[in-house]
Amino acid sequence: FILLYLFLSRHYRQTDVIFIRHHTQAAEVTEDEFFHATESGGTVVSSALTLMHQIIRERYTGSEWNIYGAQASDGDNWQQDSSKCRELLDSKLLPLCRYFAYVQVADEDQNLWEEYNRVKDTNVNFAMQKIVTPAQIFPVFRDLFKKSAAPA
Repeated sequence: FILLYLFLSRHYRQTDVIFIRHHTQAAEVTEDEFFHATESGGTVVSSALTLMHQIIRERYTGSEWNIYGAQASDGDNWQQDSSKCRELLDSKLLPLCRYFAYVQVADEDQNLWEEYNRVKDTNVNFAMQKIVTPAQIFPVFRDLFKKSAAPA
């Protein structure tokens, strides 16, 4: 997570980064809390996506914002929650985001990866990749977040 944050902050100026952590419930946290909290991720990913949607609707309305989302995960999620995540991305978040990238830091396909694959098939502003070894980190981030001409 820290490497993704460092990559984005070094390659993009004027970013407003919102940190969301979750277990069964999501919460907006400070940068310090995000990177130094003792608990690890969670198994109800939809709570984080729901909170992201709420934050966008409350703080980033209008066309003056270019909203980019990034999620990094080991892919572990409650089976019944993964389809809800797909629905949230499809119907709520991707219509508001210029781009959303998902990085899974595990090789084995989890149910969240499978649901997100369905999102990728129907949304050009969604991308996903896996990082299994440290050597893959920078090439994957560079590919996911390469600067290109914005669509009109």
